Amino acid sequence: AGLRDRSSRPHRLRDATPEAVVNRIEALRRQRRTMLAIAVEVGVSLPTVARLLKARGLSRLSALDSVPQIVRYERERPGELIHIDTKKLGRIVRPSHRVTGNRRDSVDGAGWEFLHLAVDDHSRLAYTEVLMDEKKESATAFLLRALDWFAAHGVAVERVMTDNGSAYKSKLWRRACQALEVRHLRTKPYTPKTNGKAERFVQTSMREWAYVRPYQHSAERRAQLAVWNRYYNHRRPHFGIGRKTPISRLAGNNVLRNDT
Repeated sequence: AGLRDRSSRPHRLRDATPEAVVNRIEALRRQRRTMLAIAVEVGVSLPTVARLLKARGLSRLSALDSVPQIVRYERERPGELIHIDTKKLGRIVRPSHRVTGNRRDSVDGAGWEFLHLAVDDHSRLAYTEVLMDEKKESATAFLLRALDWFAAHGVAVERVMTDNGSAYKSKLWRRACQALEVRHLRTKPYTPKTNGKAERFVQTSMREWAYVRPYQHSAERRAQLAVWNRYYNHRRPHFGIGRKTPISRLAGNNVLRNDT
């Protein structure tokens, strides 16, 4: 007789576990029962229980822990809430090794500068500056300039939200908000997602501006911020607002002429 290829099919097929048994195993697992306890109660082998639970994504009890959903919100109109935050950046005093290719060209110890940002919750319109610190005087002066900038775009600011940094808890900041008739909201401690729109803007700006290429000096990076910020407001589609641009969400959309 001629030789024949041996079949790769196993000699003994695994018996399919009845659906009722599988459902029973899952139900017991959702009661946080161990695999061994389930095997004993249902009367099947431990490997069978492990295999079936793996197929349903229930190998670990932690899979049963509910993940709290982040409630995303959006204010109804521009100016209803402005998110304010800062981001520390290393100061660039000369080209680093990323520019020169020589690792001896270190810029360690050059100090810091700070991106200050204000983002409108409804439109995502953003105002930014790079300042030398984040002290109360700088933060408060930034607040005044930011509100003037938003006013020039037809946005009357009603509320501002910040974290619990010392500048935002100072008397100077509080008095400025009172004089401007702006309500100040602070995030709960250790919950940065409360100020999530500011956090996401920071991530975007770091990716698309601060670290998009090596800069030879901080002045070059600051100059590029103005260019990028204008692009962000007027040209860049924002997925959080249906791929529209922030400027397009302002009432009447009559500020496009400011894009010069």
